[in-house]
Amino acid sequence: MTADPPALFASAAEHYVRFRPWYPDELFALLAERFGLDGTQTAMDLGCGPGMSALPLAPHVARLYAIDPEPGMLAAGARLAAERNVTNIEWINSDSAQITALELPPIDLCVMAKSFHWFDRPRVLADLDHLITLGGGIVVASAGPPSTTPLPTWAPVIAQVRTAYLGPVRRAGTGIYPEPTDRFTDTLRHSPFSRVELTSLEQHVTRDLDRLVGLQLSNSYSTPAQLGDNLGAFTRDLRRALLDHDPSGLYHEAIRTEVLIATRPNGRSTTP
Repeated sequence: MTADPPALFASAAEHYVRFRPWYPDELFALLAERFGLDGTQTAMDLGCGPGMSALPLAPHVARLYAIDPEPGMLAAGARLAAERNVTNIEWINSDSAQITALELPPIDLCVMAKSFHWFDRPRVLADLDHLITLGGGIVVASAGPPSTTPLPTWAPVIAQVRTAYLGPVRRAGTGIYPEPTDRFTDTLRHSPFSRVELTSLEQHVTRDLDRLVGLQLSNSYSTPAQLGDNLGAFTRDLRRALLDHDPSGLYHEAIRTEVLIATRPNGRSTTP
């Protein structure tokens, strides 16, 4: 991974669970149809967080390996699984760079939902070529390239408050977040999984003030740990600024999820 996600997300797990929106049901119906998931397959969720893609995918497969470097995220996911009586997920504390060392069985489907940007992408794709079955594939779900979805009117309000506390450059732990310079579609097309299909899904979400403020604490660039002693002042100023912007206390957003389904062009592994 290109940063240190355990350090980034250690203080964000509970906020992630409480305030991040779940992926739409259409995503998992799409994957079930596209890969013929009938409850007999083995899947992997790489960079799984608290299981927001692993948990909805689990009913479609026999076994799912949920992998993340942050123990707090895994603990949150395991708790959610227990609450939902989902028993076919194995939660693994590991890093994307170590997947070939985990001695996993052949994988029919690997999902990377809002995690691909943290990885050494060419290396991970080459490693997955060793693990993915001949008819299998990978799925990258993300917000898509910048500017593909109009920002909600309240986004600049949040950005202004965040900049006042954390500076104008997006941070990652104690360093700076390196924005990907590659388009994910191009990276995939230069990988063993070069047959790429693109689908976009859209959700419309309305949040109250508490949920919108809480959402900011789930982001890697504005976690409670990063804000430190300024956490209380940040949330107070953010609430005031958002209410000044829209006193109704209700904030709307259209969320676009770009889904890239990547398979081998001839169904064969290209890695010896």
